Amino acid sequence: MSQSHQQASLPGCPSCEEPLESGDRFCGGCGYDLSAVPAPPADRPTVAITVPAQGAGAPAAAGAVEWPRASATNSSEVPAPTHRPADLPGVDSGGRPLPTTDRAAVRFDEPGSPKGAAPDGPGDAAGESSGESSGDFELAAPDPRTVEHAAAGASAAGAKVCVACRSGRVDTDGYCENCGHAQPRERDHMEQELGAVAAVSDRGLRHHRNEDAFAVSCTALPDGSPAVVAIVCDGVSSASRPDEASAAAAGAANESLLESLPRGSHPQQAMHEAILAASEAVNALAQEPGRALEHDQHRHQNAPACTLVGAIMAGGLLIVGWVGDSRVYWIPEDRSQPPARLTEDDSWAAQMVAAGLMNEAEAYADERAHAITGWLGADAYELEPHTASFKPDRAGLVVVCTDGLWNYAESPAEMAAAVPSDACERPLHGAQVLVGHALDGGGHDNVTVALLPFAVAARGAGSA
Repeated sequence: MSQSHQQASLPGCPSCEEPLESGDRFCGGCGYDLSAVPAPPADRPTVAITVPAQGAGAPAAAGAVEWPRASATNSSEVPAPTHRPADLPGVDSGGRPLPTTDRAAVRFDEPGSPKGAAPDGPGDAAGESSGESSGDFELAAPDPRTVEHAAAGASAAGAKVCVACRSGRVDTDGYCENCGHAQPRERDHMEQELGAVAAVSDRGLRHHRNEDAFAVSCTALPDGSPAVVAIVCDGVSSASRPDEASAAAAGAANESLLESLPRGSHPQQAMHEAILAASEAVNALAQEPGRALEHDQHRHQNAPACTLVGAIMAGGLLIVGWVGDSRVYWIPEDRSQPPARLTEDDSWAAQMVAAGLMNEAEAYADERAHAITGWLGADAYELEPHTASFKPDRAGLVVVCTDGLWNYAESPAEMAAAVPSDACERPLHGAQVLVGHALDGGGHDNVTVALLPFAVAARGAGSA
């Protein structure tokens, strides 16, 4: 549009209202510079929102907008559904229509919608409705309507579901792919009850993983009488892959006993062979191609290692076997009778006491007390499995445990005081209580305990 056309369209001087003539560049009354007057806006008539009332049958005024009438309430006095600004179509800065999203079939602002349901959009959050904003971007909580479907889908696909968000899958490293939460390891806490034997193992409060392992089982002797087995292993933390060593030893010893006892092998000989089988299983870990060198360049000096202690109840006998410093305690059902410890530690303190160089209190107060002198592993000295056979003449409880427990109940009297009175009737509960006793005491080590209630039908002939 030309400048002259702008001036001709001016009805008067913008400053003094003096009438203007065509071609004037300055006002004749006040001298106002007419070239500075902006061009008038394009013709965009304003439409009044309030439409004048019209009589029935009268034509609508030109340019008037026919606004939809609001629906009246129905007979149940339920108001009509409202519409939000987000429901209306819009355009972006380039004039293109904004993408539309499918909204839920149930409107949360409609009568009859589920109470406590989430709002439709972020603008409905409490912080925005109050006009306050923290300035931080908050992650939305999982939609409870979709969590169950996601969890079901993950389970169907064979993947574990996160224990934190209950919707993400757990990757091979043990972390949730959705929220990144580290998942508890399967061995952090283990419990098993099998007839007349129960065992509990816990990571403790200081270790980053559980390096203990156990195996409990029941079988039958050739005459049909039952045999109950409990094996407990403690990985040597200073060695490489101690958790694998304890698991391999417990599994191998248990399998050996389940094979030899039904064949008719004497339980004490079967225990000896089981310890040898466990030693071979741990030794094999150091020979795995690529594994040992990958973890430790000095695999012959630091091979996987663990201790082992086990107990067998068969034919009225109690057989114990061990290598290392894990222990077996005997707790009589009649607490007026004295308890006993049935194993001797393969440790520096035990050697000092056996040699008469220190008394027991002095030896176990030394910082070297728990240094073991016997273990299962490729770098162990000559293996000397220890076995012993007992024939109890009264009912009692056999406690098979690692030092993670007996560190907090070392003497037989202290162990008997920690064992609940109903442990013979409820062995799993008794094992849980003992693990809790160690955790309450500090939980500095992994804690594993197995309980075997020993019942005597008739009075025996004493210990063998």
